[in-house]
Amino acid sequence: MIIHIVLIVLFLIVVAALFQALFFLARDKGESKRTMKALTWRIGLSALLLVLIFALWATGLLKPAA
Repeated sequence: MIIHIVLIVLFLIVVAALFQALFFLARDKGESKRTMKALTWRIGLSALLLVLIFALWATGLLKPAA
């Protein structure tokens, strides 16, 4: 159960980083590098989430619900 909560929280952080980048893009109008930094964080966190899901699935701690 804790594993599911960690995955959900990590996913919500990824979504928050995406909206943060959107906010910076609209607010700064391309004048700063905050949008690129937020998108870089999103890509890194998404990669971490994907690797974590695969690792948990491979070890049997996460099973498909289908």
